[in-house]
Amino acid sequence: MTSTMLKILALIFMFLDHVAEFIPGAPIWLHWIGRISAPIFFFCMAWGFYYTSNRKVYLSRMYGFGLIMALINYICNNIYQDPYCYISNNIFVTLFLTGVVSWILDIRKNDKKKGNKYIIFFCLYQIFSTIICILTKKIIVGYGVFELAGALMGNIIFTEGSILFVFLGVLMYFTKESKKSLATAYIIFCLIFFALASVNNFSIEGLFYENYQWMMIGTLPFMYLYNGKKGKGYKYLFYLFYPIHIVALFWIGNLCF
Repeated sequence: MTSTMLKILALIFMFLDHVAEFIPGAPIWLHWIGRISAPIFFFCMAWGFYYTSNRKVYLSRMYGFGLIMALINYICNNIYQDPYCYISNNIFVTLFLTGVVSWILDIRKNDKKKGNKYIIFFCLYQIFSTIICILTKKIIVGYGVFELAGALMGNIIFTEGSILFVFLGVLMYFTKESKKSLATAYIIFCLIFFALASVNNFSIEGLFYENYQWMMIGTLPFMYLYNGKKGKGYKYLFYLFYPIHIVALFWIGNLCF
């Protein structure tokens, strides 16, 4: 299975997940299917970032779409009064930060001293940007200010999935060449989600109707089917489909139901 085929499947799973998110009364099992989508995108991004001939352009494009998505979210959330569901989706920023951290760690593998400097700078910048994001709330009013500021600043806290999902993306990047290592790391990651979901209030109902993020374990077979080939590409399909379908579902859910 090529990366293009994986991305198309991820788009379908993501769409179903967002139908359940924005359309009132949609069945919960659409969310279960949707847990598979994000890890597929992280997996494809890991290989895409590895193979790209220009990492700066790759990350600049991801950052740009992340900022555009954040602006769209902020506008939609604050135009419509009391929506059924606010838009907080912005995987572009999470993927951007995954690429940045992976690149820094790649540099450290080849030049430990230089890499350590980049790590220290990145950590200090994240502390600084977190403070700026918090202070922005005092200046700009409306829902989604943290996400907007986080996208602008490239902040690892105020992004979809926060540090945990950036860590997952980086984990995939450094285990992608060994299916055994990838599977082991990914299973452990999913088990941690399962444990966190169970620690305070374990129940079968809770694991299926409240804390079901652990279901992303279903992504593993799809990653195993990857054949190392890119496929046709459809370079901007994901970049365009992502904001268009989210905005469409947001307005359909709030105006028609």
